[in-house]
Amino acid sequence: MEEADIVVVGGGSGGSAAAGRLSENGRYSVVLLEAGGTNTGYRTRVPGFIPFQTDKTNWRFDTVPQAELNGRTGFQPRGRGLGGSSAINAMLYLRGNAWDYDNWAALGCTGWSYDDVLPVFKRAECNARGGDDYHGDSGPLRVGDQTSPHTGSLEFVEAARNLQIPIRDDFNGARQDGAGMFQVTQHNGERWSAGRAYLSTKRANLDIRTDVIAERVLFEDGRASGVAYRQGGQERTVKARRAVVMAGGVFGTPQLLMLSGIGPGAHLAELGIDVRVDRPAVGSDLQDHLDYVGAFETDGHFFLGQSLKGTLHMAGAVIEWFRKRTGTMTTPFAEAGAFLTVGADAPAPDIQLHFVPVVLEDHGRTKVKAHGFSVHVCVLRPESRGTVRLRSADAHDAPLIDPAFLTDPRDMTLLKQGIRAMYRIVQTPPLSSHRPRDRYPFAIDDDAALDALIRARSDTIYHPVGTARMGADEDAVCDPRLRVRGVEGLYVADASIMPRLVSGNTNAPSIMIGERCADFVAADLG
Repeated sequence: MEEADIVVVGGGSGGSAAAGRLSENGRYSVVLLEAGGTNTGYRTRVPGFIPFQTDKTNWRFDTVPQAELNGRTGFQPRGRGLGGSSAINAMLYLRGNAWDYDNWAALGCTGWSYDDVLPVFKRAECNARGGDDYHGDSGPLRVGDQTSPHTGSLEFVEAARNLQIPIRDDFNGARQDGAGMFQVTQHNGERWSAGRAYLSTKRANLDIRTDVIAERVLFEDGRASGVAYRQGGQERTVKARRAVVMAGGVFGTPQLLMLSGIGPGAHLAELGIDVRVDRPAVGSDLQDHLDYVGAFETDGHFFLGQSLKGTLHMAGAVIEWFRKRTGTMTTPFAEAGAFLTVGADAPAPDIQLHFVPVVLEDHGRTKVKAHGFSVHVCVLRPESRGTVRLRSADAHDAPLIDPAFLTDPRDMTLLKQGIRAMYRIVQTPPLSSHRPRDRYPFAIDDDAALDALIRARSDTIYHPVGTARMGADEDAVCDPRLRVRGVEGLYVADASIMPRLVSGNTNAPSIMIGERCADFVAADLG
């Protein structure tokens, strides 16, 4: 048996931040357990290699059949290896809306208002623009403007401007609403994942163990005392003298909690797992951004696409990246976007658009032999709630993921409004000058046709949260200091603690959560 002061399970966005901060001053010995590899190769360093991830870097989960999506099974990609999803995502640096965090505080999560979390965002960030009231310039996470955006992405922003939509050069500043180009977690043309930000410095007190599967948290006298895991086919145990931090992500954290006997009692008993804490909220409250992709073909080769000329362009772009770290291979693909308010009495923008200068089908897994662009539309604060449950008592089996998309009809209503707003931008110059042809044409006022398209084509845009939610109520999995209720010495440091989904992408908030968890653990340990 080996020992450390703190064991962190999961080296994703939150886990990297937590492990990095807890080990940086040498005060604690930390062991980090990660199921994947180190993610230091070109597959993750080259931003434009997003479509070329493998099982070594992407869990590639699937959902259970979705009743409101014609019984289709959805795709749930999740990063595997150090940095987690920040090693394979579109690198967009977005925090959500200030209202989101004030709402968390209003729900009973004391200490999580926007004024509380803004200093943590700033502390984590090193923005290439420099520091100001909203940004930091000395943190480990590199953030900057895109160096080689596609002209079509700039035209999307200009089309929005022509519709009197405000233009923002900073979606994380004083105002979120409007259209603009996204900032990205990138430096000198390379991806800057959370693993690279927080774990690249070698420390004698930080032991990083990769390619391991955590099987359960161990307890002594009601306190988390270690983690049992499997590596290379061998069962191993590491003892935690002071604390265990769970950061397996929105699917991995509830899975490990349940395997450890913390979760819905009846469900655990059915699988023969001894119930330590009967907590129905574990694996419940799953929230995700359901996304509809408008796909448009265009003539010529202005946009990216599958053709001989397009392939030669991308080959040249790979060479340019390796020579100069510039060009198309620095792209996040989702280069531009907008935050729109379409619902009555919405406290903050309720629709997000992502513009991509290439035609996308089925998460990019289906090749389209055409040039063109795509525009993603998602409802930012969905009302539908899903679950994560165990498939079996074996930690190697993927969990059962049920986002329960569109089970609340309010989500469908807002999504239709958002899609119609997206079409207005597409039909406005200069974007309209490319004469885009909709791959799935319908009459814009035909409500039934739009409903059918949404059910046939929509899926996640990769922002699941909430499966180990924090709150002041006794039913919550964690208290507002991210301590798991019902046991001692156990914390959660990932997006599963969010009581409500933020109005935007979730990577930057996950890193902030990891930073805050490290603060709480250090304060509790003294």
